[in-house]
Amino acid sequence: MLSLGRRGLWLGLATAAAAAMAARLMGWWSPRADFRLFIPEELARYRGRPGDPGLYLALLGRVYDVSSGRRHYEPGAHYSGFAGRDASRAFVTGDYSEGGLVDDVSDLSFSEMLTLQSWLSFYEKNYEFIGRVTGRFYGEDGLPTPELTQAEAMITKGLEANKQELKEKQKFPPCNAEWSSTRGSRFWCSQRSGGVSRDWIGVPRKLFKPGLPWWHSG
Repeated sequence: MLSLGRRGLWLGLATAAAAAMAARLMGWWSPRADFRLFIPEELARYRGRPGDPGLYLALLGRVYDVSSGRRHYEPGAHYSGFAGRDASRAFVTGDYSEGGLVDDVSDLSFSEMLTLQSWLSFYEKNYEFIGRVTGRFYGEDGLPTPELTQAEAMITKGLEANKQELKEKQKFPPCNAEWSSTRGSRFWCSQRSGGVSRDWIGVPRKLFKPGLPWWHSG
């Protein structure tokens, strides 16, 4: 039986999954009529080697032509391991070993999924979208799988959490803190502490959050 906290998390993810599906239908992950569908073995041929048909990589199942950034992805380059495959996990973990260059993102945190979403935005902006690769995120029919919906839900929840954290930070701006062996801990506030500009300073107070107390202006 799920605990209340765990049940709440899954209910939240279910809600986010529904929102992600709606966002997709509204165009956020809109399909393109001319996209190409790859199988992993076919995508593996696009590593930029002599005789290869191109230089592609995939992220969350979406395939991009990174030929214009060849110096980063060609054989021997720092990010060559990303070429010809979906190595979504490594974009977050930085594990470029064969065991780390995989597409399994099922255990990543909300913040890590937001990092992945930032990378996705980067490739959407800077490289040409080619198509999709079948497997974890897209089926043989080219349609999203439940795992992609789950990943989208995590991203949606992460965005919501960031928005809530920003609102809370505006209401309870963090103070400055320092520690030294001679003076111990010191807390003080300013009109820009915590990166929040305001016309008041306040005094340090302790804000208690579940499992994480921190100092703020008040």
